[in-house]
Amino acid sequence: MTEAVSVPGSTRRRIPETSGGLITALTVLAALSACGSSTAPSSAAAGPKGAGVVKSYSEPAISGPNGITAGPDGALWFTNRNLNVIGRITTAGVVTSDDDPSSSIPLGITTGPDGALWFANLGNNVIGRITTSGVSAYYTNPTVIGPVAITPGPDGALWFTNKSSIGRITTAGLISDFTSPTIDEPLSIAAGPDRSLWFTNYGNNSIGRITTSGVVTNYTSPTIKGPYAITRGPDGALWFTNDGNGSIGRITTAGVVTNYTSPTIDGPDAITAGPDGALWFTNDSNNSIGRVTTAGVVTNYTSSTIRNPNAIAAGPDGALWFTNSGNDSIGRITTGRSEPRAIISSDSASATAGSGFTFTVSTTGSSVPTITETGALPNGITFLNNDNGTATISGSPDTSGVYHLTISATFGKGTTEHVVTQAFTLAVSPA
Repeated sequence: MTEAVSVPGSTRRRIPETSGGLITALTVLAALSACGSSTAPSSAAAGPKGAGVVKSYSEPAISGPNGITAGPDGALWFTNRNLNVIGRITTAGVVTSDDDPSSSIPLGITTGPDGALWFANLGNNVIGRITTSGVSAYYTNPTVIGPVAITPGPDGALWFTNKSSIGRITTAGLISDFTSPTIDEPLSIAAGPDRSLWFTNYGNNSIGRITTSGVVTNYTSPTIKGPYAITRGPDGALWFTNDGNGSIGRITTAGVVTNYTSPTIDGPDAITAGPDGALWFTNDSNNSIGRVTTAGVVTNYTSSTIRNPNAIAAGPDGALWFTNSGNDSIGRITTGRSEPRAIISSDSASATAGSGFTFTVSTTGSSVPTITETGALPNGITFLNNDNGTATISGSPDTSGVYHLTISATFGKGTTEHVVTQAFTLAVSPA
C-alpha cells in the first residue's frame, strides 16, 4: 500500500540546501510535455452519510508529526520531526515511540515489502528502517541528499525523493541514484499502475515518471503549480495536490492532466486514496480535510482539532488518519463506511527467552470488544485485556518454543453478540 507524505507545513518552500555530489545511475530520457490537460471547476457537495467525524489524539510523545502510514501490525506509524523519533498509534489511540538517537528530522514513512517501516531522515541524509518490534537500522550514501518522501516500488525496493534526484534502496540497504535535468525539488513519490514511479517536481511545476530501470519522463501543464503530494487513485490515474494554485490534479499514465478547483481547497498538502473510492487530502492553510471523488466532486470537513494537517493515510479501521503539525496531534476522520468488527493486528510474533517482550492486539468495530485468549502461554508471559479495543501480551518468556493461541474478540452481548477469532502463533527463540 502506498501512502502520500508531505514536507513540514512550516517549510512549505522546501528544505534547507545541503551539499554533496550526485551520481547518474542509468540513461535518462529527455523531458516530454503532457499529452493534454484541462481544468474542471469542481462542484461542492455533502459527503457520504457518516463521513467527516473527527477525533484527535495528543500527548507529549507526539511533537511535530509529519508522515504517517498504516503498518503491517494493524497500527499507524508516524514521524515526529521535532523529537526525531518514530511514533506508533493503535486504532484505539494508544501511542508509543522509539528512542533511537540516529533519527534526524524524519519525514516520509511507508511500509516496506519486508514488513518493516522505512522512513526518510532529512536532517542527516539517511534512510531509516524500523521493525514493528522497534529494532532500527540506518543506511546512508553520498547520493542521499535531502530525502523527503519514500514509497515501495513494484520491484521489491523502496524509492525516495532527494533534493534533485530520485533514490532507490533495496531491503538489504543497497542505494542507487537517478538524475535528470527535469527532476527539480521532488517532494512526493508513489507507485503507479504502470509499474513505474510517479513524483511531483515542486521546483519546476511538473509531474515526473521514472521506470524501475531509471528512464525519466516529465509532464507539464499550465494547471500544475507547486505540486506537492501524489498518490495512486482507484481509477488507474495518479492524483496530486497543487500547493501553488490551491487545486487537485489528476494525470493519466498517458500524461493527460485534469485539474479540479474549489473555494475550500486551500494549501493542499498530502493526498491518499480512501477506502470509499474517493481521494482524501489535507488543507494546510484552512485547517481542514478535503475529499474529492474521481468525478471531481469536492467535500470539505472542518474541526477545531484540525490544525495545519500534513500527511494522511488510510487506516485498517476504514477511517483516514492524519498528522496535525499545528497542535502536535494525530487525527482520525471517518469516511462513512462502516468499520468491520475484526482483529487487525498480526497473527504472529517473535520473542527471545529471557528477554522482555510486548505485543499489542488491535481490533476495529463500532463498539469496544472484550478480548480473550485460549491456549497455553509460555511461563513468564501474560495476556491483559485493556478494555479499549486492545489487549497486551507481555513479559519475559522462560523457555523457547512455538506456542499456538486463539485470540477472541467479543462484540456486544446477548442477541447482538458477535465473536471474531484469530489463530495466533508466538515463537520464542533460545536466548
